Amino acid sequence: MTAKTKDGSPFLSSTEPVAPEAIIKMAQEAPSPRVAIARAGAPLPMQAAQEACEANILIPVFTGERNLIEAEAEKLSWDISGFDILEAEGEEDAGKAAAFACGEGKADVLMKGQLHTDVFMKSALNRDAGLRTGNRLVHIFHISHPDQTGAITISDAAVNVEPNIETRKDATREVVALLHRLGTQHPKVAFLSATESVIPSVPSSVEARELQDWARENIDGASFSGPLAMDLILSPKAVATKKLSDDPVAGKADAIIVPDIITGNALFKSLVYLSGGCAAGIVMGAKVPILLTSRADPPAARMASIALGAIAAAGN
Repeated sequence: MTAKTKDGSPFLSSTEPVAPEAIIKMAQEAPSPRVAIARAGAPLPMQAAQEACEANILIPVFTGERNLIEAEAEKLSWDISGFDILEAEGEEDAGKAAAFACGEGKADVLMKGQLHTDVFMKSALNRDAGLRTGNRLVHIFHISHPDQTGAITISDAAVNVEPNIETRKDATREVVALLHRLGTQHPKVAFLSATESVIPSVPSSVEARELQDWARENIDGASFSGPLAMDLILSPKAVATKKLSDDPVAGKADAIIVPDIITGNALFKSLVYLSGGCAAGIVMGAKVPILLTSRADPPAARMASIALGAIAAAGN
C-alpha cells in the first residue's frame, strides 16, 4: 500500500516551501521599497511585514484601523513608531488609502492585507488612484523548487479569467521583462496547449502558434515556442522521444504562458502542493507592482512575493 502524507493524499508533498535565497539577496541589494499594505491590522500581513522589514526588503506604509495595527505590532513586540499609518475604516477605505498612496508617489508597491481580493483590486483599478498605465494587468507566479536548483514562471494564474490574444501578448512582455530583471539573460518562453501540433479543433494550439510567431517578431532577448504540451515544456526525455531537440524552448522552458485561469491556477497549485514549490506572485502592468497575497500562502511565499515586488519596483 502506498504511504500517504499527513494531509491524506499520496500525491501531496510534505516538503515545506523555502523562499529562494537568490531572490531575497537580490531584493536586499535593491533599495527597500515603501510598501502600502491595504488593511494591515491582522496577524498574517503584520507578520509578513515584520519579517520582510527585518530582512531589509520592505519599508511598511500601513493602512487600516490604527488600533488594530498597533495591537498586532504589540503582539509581535515590533516597534512601528517610525512608520506611517494611514488611518482608514473598513476594507474599502483601507484599499483606497493604499492605492492612492501608491498613485501619489508615497509608496512604491501595493500589497493586499486583510481584505477581500475583489475589494482590493477594485481599489487598485480606481481611475482616481492613478495606478492605471493603459497596459493590461497580468499576474505572474515565479515558482522556485525547494532545493533552489531552478524555477519556472507562469502567467496568468490569478487575474485574467479568459485572456485574449492581446492580453497574453502583454503577459509575455511582462514575463520576459521580469525574468531579465531576475538575471535570466535570455528567457525561454513556452505557450501552453495540449499538443505540439496546430490543430484547429484545439483553439489554444492555434493561438499558441500565433503568439509564438508574434513574440519572435516583436520581443528581443528571449526565445519562444508554441504550441507545447506540458511534457515537452519540462521533460528533455519527452523532447528527445518526439524528436523536437531543435526547438529552442522545449524541455528547458523558463516561463509558461497559459491559455486561461483554470489551467494556470491548476498548474501553479500542482507545483506548490505536489512538489513543494515556493510561489512568489506579482501583478504587473500598473504604475507600481501589486502583491496579491492569499491567506493560504505560507510565510516563505509571502516573503518571496515581497522580494519579487522589491526587485520589480527597483526596475520602474
